[in-house]
Amino acid sequence: MRSLSNYGSRSSKTFKPKKNIPEGTHQYDLMKHAAATLGSGNLRLAVMLPEGEDLNEWVAVNTVDFFNQINMLYGTITEFCTEESCSIMSAGPKYEYHWADGHTVKKPIKCSAPKYIDYLMTWVQDQLDDETLFPSKIGVPFPKNFLSIAKTILKRLFRVYAHIYHQHFSEVVQLGEEAHLNTSFKHFIFFVQVSKHFAKKHLIL
Repeated sequence: MRSLSNYGSRSSKTFKPKKNIPEGTHQYDLMKHAAATLGSGNLRLAVMLPEGEDLNEWVAVNTVDFFNQINMLYGTITEFCTEESCSIMSAGPKYEYHWADGHTVKKPIKCSAPKYIDYLMTWVQDQLDDETLFPSKIGVPFPKNFLSIAKTILKRLFRVYAHIYHQHFSEVVQLGEEAHLNTSFKHFIFFVQVSKHFAKKHLIL
């Protein structure tokens, strides 16, 4: 188990490496399908569970994709999101987020936005890399509580979008990234809504 001092040791000027789905796997085929459908410009169609496919695999592939998208988007504005400018992790005065993962940090701690996002992205990446949680090999089952795990990951990734929109949208506009951010966020919201429908009792967000 990593210590808190090593937990989230990413430099404020860098961001997590992209999480790749192994080529040749069924999840890779699903990812290519999702990318091709997304390329059509129809976001609502892009988030629909393909006929005959497993919900867990579809949620896993999209969770990895959203991690990569948010990772990249936040990486473009890290120079503006500093300990000084964003001393608390918030999305406005009514929405302040304190960090806890239930293991290394059991009691929620107040921290800056860059530190919170660092903890969050490290925490997500550790789960994506865990083959018992996100299996990439054919025949390896997903854990029974997988949709609950994905629900928590997506709920927390939403907070990064919320912080970017509230605190850094002007910088996003200056960088010419607003169309990319808006499309990514709309894709995320559509996916969550559709996943709720398919998961029924196992809500994603």
